[in-house]
Amino acid sequence: MKKYDVIIIGGGPAGMFSAINIKNKKVLILEKNDIVGRKLLMAGAGRCNITHSGKIKDFLDHYGKNYKFLKTALNKFKNEDSINFFKKNNLDIIEDKNGKIFPITEKSKDVKKLLLELCEGNGVRINYTETVLKINKKEEIFLIETKKGNYECEYLIISTGGKSYPTSGSTGDGYKFAKKLGHKIIECKPALTPVFIKNYELAEISGVSLQKRIVSLYRDNKKIAEHIGDIGFTHTGLTGPGILDFSRNIENEDLLKINLINESENDFRDIFIRETKENGKMLLGTLIKKYEIPKSLIRMILGKLKIDSELKLANIDKKTRNKIIENFCEHQFLVDEIGDYSIAMVTKGGIDLKEVSSKTMESKLVDKLFFAGEILDIDGDTGGYNIQAAFSMAFLISLEINSKI
Repeated sequence: MKKYDVIIIGGGPAGMFSAINIKNKKVLILEKNDIVGRKLLMAGAGRCNITHSGKIKDFLDHYGKNYKFLKTALNKFKNEDSINFFKKNNLDIIEDKNGKIFPITEKSKDVKKLLLELCEGNGVRINYTETVLKINKKEEIFLIETKKGNYECEYLIISTGGKSYPTSGSTGDGYKFAKKLGHKIIECKPALTPVFIKNYELAEISGVSLQKRIVSLYRDNKKIAEHIGDIGFTHTGLTGPGILDFSRNIENEDLLKINLINESENDFRDIFIRETKENGKMLLGTLIKKYEIPKSLIRMILGKLKIDSELKLANIDKKTRNKIIENFCEHQFLVDEIGDYSIAMVTKGGIDLKEVSSKTMESKLVDKLFFAGEILDIDGDTGGYNIQAAFSMAFLISLEINSKI
């Protein structure tokens, strides 16, 4: 039986960052893969979007309905702390036009390399290809059985991730361990994932996008949510940050209504009627192009409606006008299905937050058991919010463990 002060199951960003910041303790990371940070290497399409710029109070708007759980963690270790951490360790950062923060090299492998070097510099042992089979607690000690041996520790951190990108090793193992230790698991589903549309008619404009459009979500004929973000059209459906971030709320068979011109039906109707009276010779296509909508999308939608974009406004009757208004202000997309875990960036659901302290990340049910990262029932938007949350939660854990003699 090999003894450690702290054992961390899972060598992702949360696991490694915990290990880096725990001081004067004998620490072991048990990693099931042959490398740590495999999912980290995929972050930001290989560029590793480590955090986001802006005020930390604005971050809370990017974690869905459970955002309050992260308030302490994000304030203890802010986005500026993440930036300073990398700069201090000789990996400078850059910011793109959308506020996303990347390493200056724009290579995920450099982030992983730095975290790994800092783990090793802190005396952390990492056992690779070591799959955990069982966890038990006997009195004050955790007993861990793997395929290769048995371990015991006083403090246990489970940071195994969720179910998204299972090829990276995130296969939901941590949920089983947490459940065995008495924790409730909130039902999981893919999040930050594209949406596939039934009878999709816009495949020809795959690659076209719209900026900051309003998306409304309907279920059983009731509007249940609304979101604003960038929308992308693919061969099979919808993507882009505005859809990916919203996907945590979307179910199969839901109805999405996208305001393609960001104008209410009533306001667009008033504008349409006024322009018809004042400039009846204006072409329909000219009117719609004022709303920063690509010509190809205008052409596709009007084509499906069998309406000529060269029509003069004065020659459009009320029925046709209403059809145009409806299709540009509330264009409907019936959801066939959302993308599965193989393409979802994160997992919605996980360990019930009511059973975990938001001030320390320690279990309220089992002393000296901690959780960090995607295993918990909280997920962030695209843009570096999930990695920042992982760092912030890990930092809280290190503070708590460091406070113990």
